[in-house]
Amino acid sequence: MSINSINLIYLASATLFMLGIKYLSSPSTAKRGNFLSMIGMGAAIGITLTTPGLHGFTLITIGIIIGTVIGGYAAIKVKMTSMPEMVALFNGCGGAASALVAMAEFRVLGTEFDSFTLITLLLSMIIGGLTFTGSLMAYAKLQGLISTRPITYPGQQLINGAILLATLALAVLLFQDPGNMLVFSGILILSLLLGVLAVIPIGGADMPVIICLLNSYSGLAVSMTGFALNNNALIITGSLVGASGIFLTKIMCDAMNRSLANVLFSAFGQVVESADDTGEGPAGTMKGFELEDVATILANAGTLIIVPGYGMAAAQAQHATRDLGDYLGEQGVEVRYAIHPVAGRMPGHMNVLLAEADVPYDQLFALEDINDDFASTDVVLVIGANDVVNPAAKDNPSSPIYGMPVLDVEKATTVIVLKRSMSVGFAGIDNELFYKDNTMMLFGDAKSSLQKLVAAMKQ
Repeated sequence: MSINSINLIYLASATLFMLGIKYLSSPSTAKRGNFLSMIGMGAAIGITLTTPGLHGFTLITIGIIIGTVIGGYAAIKVKMTSMPEMVALFNGCGGAASALVAMAEFRVLGTEFDSFTLITLLLSMIIGGLTFTGSLMAYAKLQGLISTRPITYPGQQLINGAILLATLALAVLLFQDPGNMLVFSGILILSLLLGVLAVIPIGGADMPVIICLLNSYSGLAVSMTGFALNNNALIITGSLVGASGIFLTKIMCDAMNRSLANVLFSAFGQVVESADDTGEGPAGTMKGFELEDVATILANAGTLIIVPGYGMAAAQAQHATRDLGDYLGEQGVEVRYAIHPVAGRMPGHMNVLLAEADVPYDQLFALEDINDDFASTDVVLVIGANDVVNPAAKDNPSSPIYGMPVLDVEKATTVIVLKRSMSVGFAGIDNELFYKDNTMMLFGDAKSSLQKLVAAMKQ
């Protein structure tokens, strides 16, 4: 095929990618968005294999087959509760691929570099390298392989700044001696190290933002690779991912009323002010209730708002949550779900879990659409959420989360909180909601508690 025909198909693929992103903005059209994006990617891969002068067709085909098998197996086997970890790994794979392509192109070109190509290759490798190791650290935190708390040490930011300056200094040396593989390797090593050191001081509460940011980085790395290889598909696709990722990063930061710099450099989540084993805390005493008491309150409610959090994901309680909502709906209770933008470990985490459990889309409401309704609601059921329902964000200027938009659940007549223990959330601070007079605490595994509640109400 001619280059013009190839570029035309690349343009069609990019259009499908853009439509896919548009449709992914709504749960009701997300499947269509995924389907269109798959067609676009398939077309881009297929037409790339027909590019004149392509070398290593057999190896490329083998690589595609291996990647397809691994990706398909992972998509089928991974639990929806582990989707954040999978997304983190995918971000890392994108960064690693860009860095590897940059390394291969550097070896092929030798010393035959123009300035623009060398700059794009360096950016591809630097951004791709730090995205790879940064994503691995995010995965390790999400998976619990390392502490979800910020890992800090004296002079941390100074060391990170020194590594960045050293990377730039080596880049200058490379411009003076193009083709110096030793210097090029040094830049790669520093990039990989910077990815590790940049993510470990970030706490679990900020993982949604970091996943978005790393996703943006992976797109930028792909785009730089496209410029280096003069490949329009990579340029357009990488730019789309980079732009959408950075916009989503800003949305997540706005949802917490914090700047990106604060997320990256504040080591948020180190403060721990939890209740003791007796339930005594700075805001009073937690009041634990029996399951039968909670079942009675739910059975007599006229309106119910369910607020899911990461605890629901950890307990894999999304299906039990839907069962409770369906049963109460059949009894005439108006059931809705309030979704906070940063609930869970990645953007849209709660939406994904509830969609898997076939919760009707019209029952899901964003914070800004439902917050005014809590004051007229009989019962709010908080399932494993913590920081996103903490009133301290509104009335305690000394709180680390002060100013963060939260769900106004405390305004409801009764608040029922399902929680495994008295421990704090990812922000590492105590929750004033748990000590309020209208709050009922039901301790235990969320999935088991929900199943027992439904059984108790049916008796």
